[in-house]
Amino acid sequence: MCVFAAGATGILGKGILGLGVKGSNLFLGSLGLNAVTGFGGRSAKRAAANQRYQSALLTGQSFARQQEALGAQLKETEASKAQEKLARTIQALQARGSLRATERAGLTVNLLLADQERQAANFRESINQTLESVRRQYTRNTEGLVAERDDRRNQLQSNINQAYNKIPSLGSTLLNVATQGLSTYGQLANL
Repeated sequence: MCVFAAGATGILGKGILGLGVKGSNLFLGSLGLNAVTGFGGRSAKRAAANQRYQSALLTGQSFARQQEALGAQLKETEASKAQEKLARTIQALQARGSLRATERAGLTVNLLLADQERQAANFRESINQTLESVRRQYTRNTEGLVAERDDRRNQLQSNINQAYNKIPSLGSTLLNVATQGLSTYGQLANL
């Protein structure tokens, strides 16, 4: 402030526009504080808007990870059920082989073989139905996640837009500093 005051006194003699040295010092100090406050506020609002933007990016990444987890869970379930199906098919083939190894023939053996095949087919069908149910649930979960993500994205975009709209323009900041400066000048000139 003293540098401004010394410069103003040296250049204009008795102070800025007839305010005198003391009035000039007050005016320049006030103008400097208004400028620092205006630009500091502008910078803070810009930082807050940037922070909201970064937060929105992290939220988007979180939804992507959730969707990846759902997909991985579906793949693991499908693999597990495929192993169960294979194990049951092997058991059925072993049981059929055991029956044939007895070298018995006739209606009873044929009925037992048919029963083994029916049981294996029922088990495979049960697994297929379970897998279909898991896939439908996966689709519902994914659709719900997408709807939640889109809703959250729209909300965040609105918040980001509001935050950026609150940042005063450079012209607005300069005009505000000038207006406050004129107000201060008017008050000091009336003293």
